[in-house]
Amino acid sequence: MLAEQRQFGIARTAMDPWTAAMRRGDFESAWSISDEILRARLASGETCWHWPRHLQYVWRGAAFTGARALVRCYHGLGDIIQFIRFAAPLRHTAREVIVWAPPLLLPLLATVSGVDRVLPLHDGTPEADYDLDMEIMELPHALRITLATLPPAVPYLFPPRLPFRIWRDSRPCIGLVWKAGDWDRRRSVPARLLARLGQVEGLRLMSLQLGATAGELAVIGAEDLSSQDVITTASRIRELDLVIAADTMVAHLAGALGAPAWTLLHADCDWRWMERRTDSPWYPSMRLFRQPWPGQWEPVIEEVSMALAERFG
Repeated sequence: MLAEQRQFGIARTAMDPWTAAMRRGDFESAWSISDEILRARLASGETCWHWPRHLQYVWRGAAFTGARALVRCYHGLGDIIQFIRFAAPLRHTAREVIVWAPPLLLPLLATVSGVDRVLPLHDGTPEADYDLDMEIMELPHALRITLATLPPAVPYLFPPRLPFRIWRDSRPCIGLVWKAGDWDRRRSVPARLLARLGQVEGLRLMSLQLGATAGELAVIGAEDLSSQDVITTASRIRELDLVIAADTMVAHLAGALGAPAWTLLHADCDWRWMERRTDSPWYPSMRLFRQPWPGQWEPVIEEVSMALAERFG
């Protein structure tokens, strides 16, 4: 979580103590580091409001008991989907939980247990009275979450069911996402490699990739099932047999829905996926496939192909 590391004044290196602790699942040690940095910031009077929003630290250590709590969602869509699960434990203590988030996520976030109100995020100030606030990715620190206390309820997002499945036939339907944002291109898988998945007999490949070109769909052998609307995408994911995705919002969405999901990770992936695991404590329905060394997606896709043949063969 590069932005949170910057919030806490921690440079992202392979050996920094905060990242190392989170990667091995030692959240308690990471929160101790965060506590020390927070105390130092408060003592110095340092401010961050002139920083880009996703780098701002908001929570100042106050307790939530009986408070009207505003959750500011300044991070990416996948981050918000992953961390909105903490609205429920926050609401166990707070009197009200107000979520200030990107408009396209509001219908989905409104279905989450513990969320009392959702408001559209914009460049001004929130139209709500509140007693204290925090950025959504500060919640696990503020709540002292550990691996043992991760909220177990999955799914925690509840989009409406589709009235019918126009793409359905007798074949297993596999949703695909291969391209991540340009800010970290290491997460993206070349579309040509996914053609290997089409060689597994008896499957129907469906693209959930926004902006996929006709050439990409043709080389993969996938039909377009993408949508700009997150609720629509979520409803479609619920009807698929499996989602195979690069480290993107769709991977988090599938995991939060409790849908079967296989996530493709580059060799130096984010701390949240931890180390050497093929499962995720965040998403019980998810399986992880990791690059054996940087830049090499071919072994990952070959492993996925064999797993597909084993599961649906």
